[in-house]
Amino acid sequence: MERVYRLTISCPDRVGIVAKVGQFFSGHGGWIVQANHYSDPESGRFFMRHCIRADSLPFGLEELKEKFTPIAEEFGMDWQVNDSGVPKKVILMASKESHCLVDLLHRWHSKELSCDIPCVISNHDTLRSLVEWHGIPFFHVPVDPADKSEHFARVNAIVEEHKADTIVLARYMQIIPPQLCQRYHGQVINIHHSFLPSFVGAKPYHQAAQRGVKLIGATCHYVTQELDAGPIIDQDVMRISHNDTVEDMVRLGKDVEKMVLARGVRSHLEDRVLLHGNKTIVF
Repeated sequence: MERVYRLTISCPDRVGIVAKVGQFFSGHGGWIVQANHYSDPESGRFFMRHCIRADSLPFGLEELKEKFTPIAEEFGMDWQVNDSGVPKKVILMASKESHCLVDLLHRWHSKELSCDIPCVISNHDTLRSLVEWHGIPFFHVPVDPADKSEHFARVNAIVEEHKADTIVLARYMQIIPPQLCQRYHGQVINIHHSFLPSFVGAKPYHQAAQRGVKLIGATCHYVTQELDAGPIIDQDVMRISHNDTVEDMVRLGKDVEKMVLARGVRSHLEDRVLLHGNKTIVF
């Protein structure tokens, strides 16, 4: 893949934003290879994602940021620009179920996901051999049900030590405390089945089977202090029938979960997701 700078912008909508950005890059010989725009009619905010060939500009990323800052200030932009040639550092977290973790590790191993995985954290030791086969450090951080603060303090220390950009909860079955949700806002990605809020608690597939549901699905979202209610990145569903047993539903549900999580993680890694309150704009 060619190396690009990915510029993402959110700002109050007005005339001239696209023209100003386009003129800035064309004035420096910048070659825009992707351009996405969206104007939200309710909030009056404008969203943009541009990819510019890095080799078309006469300066690097830091000078690009310096030169673009006056435009960002003029239009009141919330913005960032990232280099596709610098992979994001992604820490994976899991518990006992392996399907989402295995899928992400396979996609990383086969170079379908462009990122670095400095380590995997788990509250169980079950998946150690699987992770270490990929040459990735595995941290077993047990949880004391009576006091989880020590567990999350250790998790935070590992994340800081490895300077992670993103944390992916690949079926990690612990609730992230509010202080970590705030600290890593927009950086923690979760996956769960889409039976919520109808079937909460244990054995949701059993509950859904008893209700006779005809669709099962999964939701990939950013983690917030409100449990399983953060901004949605991706979703999908699969149709089922009375012929499907609970075991069929669990198997099919796992297929949907790992597919939706992989898509959501890819969108995040490629800077395609812009936060808009408790919603997302996904280009």
